[in-house]
Amino acid sequence: MRTDVVMPQMGESLVEATLTHWLKKLGDTVERDEPLFEITTDKVDAEVPSPVNGTLVEILVEPGQTVDINHVVAVIDTAAGAVVTQVATVPAAAAQDVAVGKAVPTSHVPKVSAAADASVDDLRRTKSTPLVRRIAAEHGIQDLSGIAGSGMSGRVTKTDILSFIESGAHNNVVQTSRPAAAAKSGREYQLPAIEIGPRDRVEVLTPQRLAIARHMIASRATSAHAQTVHEVDFTAVAKAKKILTPEFAERGVRLTYTAFIIKAAAEALAAFPMVNSSLDGDHVVYRGDINIAMAVDVGDSLIVPVIKNVDEMSLLGVARAITDVAERARSKRLKPDEVRAGTFTITNPGIFGSEFGVPIINQPQTAILATGAIKKRVVVDQKTDAIMIRPTSIWCMSFDHRVVDGATADRFMLKFREVIENFQA
Repeated sequence: MRTDVVMPQMGESLVEATLTHWLKKLGDTVERDEPLFEITTDKVDAEVPSPVNGTLVEILVEPGQTVDINHVVAVIDTAAGAVVTQVATVPAAAAQDVAVGKAVPTSHVPKVSAAADASVDDLRRTKSTPLVRRIAAEHGIQDLSGIAGSGMSGRVTKTDILSFIESGAHNNVVQTSRPAAAAKSGREYQLPAIEIGPRDRVEVLTPQRLAIARHMIASRATSAHAQTVHEVDFTAVAKAKKILTPEFAERGVRLTYTAFIIKAAAEALAAFPMVNSSLDGDHVVYRGDINIAMAVDVGDSLIVPVIKNVDEMSLLGVARAITDVAERARSKRLKPDEVRAGTFTITNPGIFGSEFGVPIINQPQTAILATGAIKKRVVVDQKTDAIMIRPTSIWCMSFDHRVVDGATADRFMLKFREVIENFQA
């Protein structure tokens, strides 16, 4: 029996991933859950396991190629004495075009057979990204089939949908999709040419860096970013951490400030479900689970694993989960499901001494929190005017103003602060 191995979806908003390295060769015997190949996206570097026991009989994608999720990348034969067939891959030139986001002739791309009973929505998803569908919905465009797609396999890209709207084919012309100067002049804005000096070094963006760039630009273009900044007193948490650290260490768990922050975030999100939501066209999706994504530094990039159902976990459970996912993120052992379904994200630039950062929302979420360095600062007691030295952290939350207004964001942050500032061991 032959089993197709497909590119997994490593995040809700992702439609493609880059295969970076095969861990097995043609003809190798593989076991179920044994690492088969490595992939990279803007969210994660990960090893993808084999879905079955058998022999690797076909490799359809070469290292460095970027392909759609659910695209067949290999075939495993579970029968004894399986015969290895010839490798069928995208030509190198086409693979390079895919990697840089250019359109590729469909004859150069291995096909994934669609189910005969695929719905209209299923077919539409194969030709557009969530961002494109969201833009279309916001402008009342119900059918994308009439728009020429320049993306891979004819997918309608963000540029395609915006060009369609700006061309006059749609009543609501988007003037904000290009700089104001260009809109007034009627000419497309041209970036200034970069002169390469003799001491300059030019390198191609890695697939992950390129994916991050696209994801961040798409998020800026999608959400109405607004920010609120709060200073948070960590005196109570510092005392609790000192008391609990030995107890946690006896159980083999390292207790960090991040565990307190994630646990407090879950409590605040439960109190303010609007912040734990996503916008789907003109519908708000209130998430039933509280799944907190946590940015993990991996040297030259970030990976964002998700800790799920945090509201149902103890502080010990949260601390153990943080250690586990961080270690496996750095060793590329995260599973596809562990970077999906996040409902709120926390990033911690403070570990590098930053006072605070202004983060970009992790689509399709509604908000993201950046925590600054926890350090001693001079503060004034607002009731007694006493001057004190306290360990504090400056937090900045970016939120989607289409869904969350400023008052709700600040009430959420007030609840968040109260949990931290009144923590009891």
